[in-house]
Amino acid sequence: MSTTSQRIKIRGSEALTEALEALKTNASLATLDLWQNAIGDNGAQALGEALKTNSTLATLNLQNNHIWIKGLLAFSEAFKANLTLNILNLEGNTTTGKIAPVLFKSLMTKSTLTTLNMGYKLIEDDEAQALGEALKTNSSLITLDLQSNLIDDNGAQVLAEALKSNSTLTMLYLQNNSIGSNGGQVLAEALKTNSNLTTFDLQNNPTGDNGAQALSEALMTNATLTTLDLWRNSIGFNGAQALAEALKINVTLTTLYLQSNAIGDNGAMVLSEALKTNSALSTLDLWGNLIGDNGAQALAEALKINSTLTTLDLQKNTIGDNGALALAEALEINSTLTTLNLWHNLIGDNGAWVLHRVSQAVALRIGYW
Repeated sequence: MSTTSQRIKIRGSEALTEALEALKTNASLATLDLWQNAIGDNGAQALGEALKTNSTLATLNLQNNHIWIKGLLAFSEAFKANLTLNILNLEGNTTTGKIAPVLFKSLMTKSTLTTLNMGYKLIEDDEAQALGEALKTNSSLITLDLQSNLIDDNGAQVLAEALKSNSTLTMLYLQNNSIGSNGGQVLAEALKTNSNLTTFDLQNNPTGDNGAQALSEALMTNATLTTLDLWRNSIGFNGAQALAEALKINVTLTTLYLQSNAIGDNGAMVLSEALKTNSALSTLDLWGNLIGDNGAQALAEALKINSTLTTLDLQKNTIGDNGALALAEALEINSTLTTLNLWHNLIGDNGAWVLHRVSQAVALRIGYW
């Protein structure tokens, strides 16, 4: 085992004893992983005391440890004294109650913390309010993961306000929350002025086509965002059409995830038109979007012209042999695509044979298994 990294694999009091001993005796320990060890509040309090004097630990994983209010309060005090911690994973514990503002304030005023994971914590609007206020003044956090909480449009509003003034956050993960159309629109408005965010994950939120249209407007002026994830956001054709218009103008977005949005053939067609002129996008994921042969044929025409797309994911659609033949013809001309995923479509033996014949330079996946 490395002297700079330690994974505690046992559970409960024994795990805590081993962790505390490591913090006291290992003068070079930089990473401590206590994932799913059930240390609870008492363990967290003891660990917090150790962190006050430790001067080497940079990464601490406390995911799923049954830490509640007393433990988190102890950590909030420890973080004021600790000067080395950069990465903290508190996923799967809890911040509900009056402790949230105290904890977030201590975390966000730390000048060393760069990555914070608070997913699966039942964060609601009150907690999001406290977090948003802290983000306005924080000057060190680069990555913030808030996936699978209970953040809705009100919570999105306060986070959007924070994004307007925060100047360091580059990656924000909000997947699997309850952010609707209004929340999507206010976050999009923030992206018009925010100049540091590069990755924005909104997947599996009910932002709908209105949210997608607002984000599209932001993409027309935003010059820093490189990855946008709208998987299963119910954007439909209208959302796809708006994003297509943005792609004709935007020159920085390189990765766009649009899985399971029911954009259909028409959505694929408008995105194809955008791909004919877009010179930045390298990954486009259209998994599970009800795209048939007509949509595939439109995408094939775009691939004959586009020279930047390297990955196109069309798995779990309804593309048949006609669409496959069109894509095969495009592959004979296109020299930049390296990955094409057509798994779980309706392609028969003839379409599969033609695709395999022309795809020597492309990682191709066809079939059902």
